[in-house]
Amino acid sequence: MSTAPRYNRLNKDDAVVMLVDHQTGLISLVQDFAPNEFKNNVLALGDLAKFFKLPTILTTSFENGPNGPMVPELKEMFPDAPYIPRPGQINAWDNQDFVNAVKATGRKQLIIAGVVTDVCVAFPTLSALAEGFEVFVVTDASGTFNETVQQAAWSRMTAAGAQLVNWFSVACELQIDWRNDMEGLANLLSARIPNYRNLMNSYSAFTTK
Repeated sequence: MSTAPRYNRLNKDDAVVMLVDHQTGLISLVQDFAPNEFKNNVLALGDLAKFFKLPTILTTSFENGPNGPMVPELKEMFPDAPYIPRPGQINAWDNQDFVNAVKATGRKQLIIAGVVTDVCVAFPTLSALAEGFEVFVVTDASGTFNETVQQAAWSRMTAAGAQLVNWFSVACELQIDWRNDMEGLANLLSARIPNYRNLMNSYSAFTTK
């Protein structure tokens, strides 16, 4: 009997995106990515959530305190998405409104990103895994104090069964085949990855000869 690990692909019909605590105060704590790079990665994840029409849930922690409100770009990007401002719970999974919003989607694959990785991402990830969800942690749209803390958080989550991904791999895994609206996805990638824009410009120059 084979003991090879099963490859459960991300499925756009079974996935939900959870954006946890990308707040104006908390985001200043992120030191494992450059500020502009991190912001681009977070917004790229938002772009692909909209492109693949994935249910998306936003939540904040104690936003009336020093953590601050959700970064405005995300609220503008998802004006109709469930938005749960947690009054105090550090672990989003301790907030019943948040859990209800996740479960109301009927989906079992959770794509999560947030600030900070070792708390705001790790705690709900571990809680959701314990309830039987598949959890995909978007590493480059989650940030924390330094790379040592980052690596410890990643190790803790993977040991519990979480899968580490980046936003580009999420986009490609959901796309499945380049023939599924190649132009649409290519435009998304070009907007967020300068080198990919160069690739598409080269392709356009070649195909228009």
